[in-house]
Formats: sequence, C-alpha cells, structure tokens
Amino acid sequence: MTSRGIPGLSVALLLLFTAGCPTGSAEDGGFTFTATTTAGDDIDSESTSSSTDETGDTVGTSDTETSCGDGMVQVGEECDLGPDNSESGTCTPECLIAACGDGYMLAGAEDCDDGNQIDTDACVGTCDLAACGDGFVQAGVEECDDGNTDEADGCTSMCLPATCGDGVIQGGEQCDDANIDTTDECPACQLSFCGDGFVQAGIEECDDGNDLDSDACLPTFCTNAVCGDGFINEGVETCDDGNVADDDACPSCAPAFCGDGFTYEGMEDCDDANANPDDGCDDCTSQCGGKFTPQWCLQVGTMEQYTRCESVQNGGNTCINPEIRYGNVEGGVPRQHGGNNFNLWCQQLGFSSWGGGVVYGSRPCPAPQGGLFGCNGYDEAVWHWCDWQDGPWYNQQLDWHNCNDGTDITSITCTP
Repeated sequence: MTSRGIPGLSVALLLLFTAGCPTGSAEDGGFTFTATTTAGDDIDSESTSSSTDETGDTVGTSDTETSCGDGMVQVGEECDLGPDNSESGTCTPECLIAACGDGYMLAGAEDCDDGNQIDTDACVGTCDLAACGDGFVQAGVEECDDGNTDEADGCTSMCLPATCGDGVIQGGEQCDDANIDTTDECPACQLSFCGDGFVQAGIEECDDGNDLDSDACLPTFCTNAVCGDGFINEGVETCDDGNVADDDACPSCAPAFCGDGFTYEGMEDCDDANANPDDGCDDCTSQCGGKFTPQWCLQVGTMEQYTRCESVQNGGNTCINPEIRYGNVEGGVPRQHGGNNFNLWCQQLGFSSWGGGVVYGSRPCPAPQGGLFGCNGYDEAVWHWCDWQDGPWYNQQLDWHNCNDGTDITSITCTP
C-alpha cells in the first residue's frame, strides 16, 4: 500500500508478510517493516544523486551548489555578509576577511592597500602611506630613511643623506655653517687652523696644508715666505739671517761675495757689482785711498754713490767743484744745507776726517744736472747726497736746477 501526504517524507510503505520465515522480535509479532522508494515518489529532504556506469560503479556525487554573497559561510569562505560584502568592509567581495595586502582598503584601518607587501613603493607593507621617517626608503623619492627625525644621525628629517654644508653638525664634523665656503672659519666642516690646506680670508696669506718652514708658506701664522723672515725657502734662498740688511754676510738672502753689489761691512771697502778697474772700486777696494781725484771715487758704505773733482789741490786733499754720481746718474752739485755731514763724506772717500775747510760759490746745474743736499733717508738709510727737489735719485733723474745762487760747494778739504 502506498501512503502520501506525510510532510518531509512522501514515502510508500509496503507491509510484507513472509510466511514461515518470521524475522521480527516478540514485541512486533515477528514482522519486519521495510521502507522503499518506488518510482514516482517525492522526497522533500536533502538527497544525494548518483549514477552507475555500465560496470555498476558510482561515478559522482556533489553537495547542493552554494555562492559567495548568499549570507551563509560555506566551505572555502572566511566570511559572508551577503549584500554587506564590500571592497572597504571587513568581508571582501571574495568572502575573505579583509587583510593588509588583499588589494582592498579597509575603511578606518588602512591608509592604502596596493595588493603587495613591498616596502619601497608608495604604500608600505603595513598598508600605510609611505612617508619620510617610516623606516622604509621609498624608491625614487627618498635617498635614506632611518625611521626618525634626528638631524644628526646621518639621515636628515628630509630623508636626505647628511652632508657637510647642510647646517647640522654630524658625526665627524666639528662645525657646519650651512655653506661650502672654504675661506671662512669652518672649511670642510672642520674648524679652521693654519695648516688645514684652506686659506682663511683676512687671516691667512697662504695655507699649503703642512707645517714645513722651508717652503713658500710659513707655518704657525700661514704667512708667505720672504727674504728676512729667518727661514730658508728651499730653492729660492741660500741663506736667511732674519733681517733685510745688505751689508752683512747674507744680503738679499744669498751669501755675500765681492761683486754682488752690496758692500760687506768690515770686509769690503766698496762693491760696484762689476770688474771695471777704473771706476773707483776695484776688487771691492776703494781706489781713492784718501786722495781726491778727477776719477770717480766710491763713497764707501753707500749704495753706489761716487765723488769726483773738476781738479785737485793741496796734494789731493782739496777737491775743486766736486760732482756726485749715484748709480748711473751723473751731474749732482752739492749745496749748502743743515744736513750736510762733511766729516762723514771725507771718511767715505778714505780720509780720516774733515779738515774744516769748505768754500761756497755759484755753479750752474741745468738738466740733466741738479742740486743736492745731505740726508740719511730716501734711497738708503746711510748718510749720502739726496735730490734737492724731492730726495731720491738713485738711477733716476735730478729735479732741482736753480743753482748758481752762491750757496753751491766749490771746494772741500779733507784730512788724510
């Protein structure tokens, strides 16, 4: 007999009685009830379907098909909020729980999500926007990033490598004045000092980066080597006695010798820097020997100043109309003046002293001649005859031409 209309089952029950073969228990009277499904019966419960191939084997079974977004978490899903699945929500459109690196930006939790864990692009692996100081070097944007804003640790708060001249004192720097000027007090981010190789403007004349006192730049004060500084500049000087005197053993920072043009005091009578035996100074010895002569006689101790006479009297002790030469300029006429030192003039010419006789008169001195007076300056710091007009005249022209007034020296007498 078939029974229908039972909710959830729709099963036909057939009671079979098997005579002589009771299999049931005493309680059920020895009967066994078996439920079978016959063709055409409906089953409202979940069922499985199978098929049998020609050999009788089962070839396939499947659960009822499900889909992401139906609101139910199925196998292979981590979540399912139905219509609330979203790219910015906690459950993604793929029914996966939102996570950094899934390519969806979770609102309120992530600043960005570029679907990767790369820390060198604009969105780092923590789903934060790349920023200077996050500890990650953004390619093409930053040169360094040490994760802090300390300006003095090698990477600045601008994510640039610390450099000399950035205004921040880094390790290994003594100073940093925010420039690359090597002539101030902080060249190459080190405090300036003589010998650092940088010339400090207004303070040093030179700086060759060493402490040698035998080259062109002296240490301690970084001054240019000069003759007379007391240090021998190798290749330039052969001696340096610390003075600028030209009458000692080291004139012009070279050893003195006869013919150098400098009269070595106590060693030479004269030095006219030539070998001419007829110019009053032969082999650094005065040829006058305490006698006036019409030839040029060097005034010993001067820088090439000579005296000659138009004529001589009194056995060579009296000079008539004396004329003075200075270097290569002739025609000097000595005149009456308070600076005249006749005693020294006589001694320069080899006499013991001035005899006290001098005569004045009128002598012309047209150019290139000129009037002279005695002095201790201008061309050299020893007594000699100077240009009446302006003082100096060594190897220069004479400028005073108004003589012939009765005050010109016409004769002088010295004592042998």
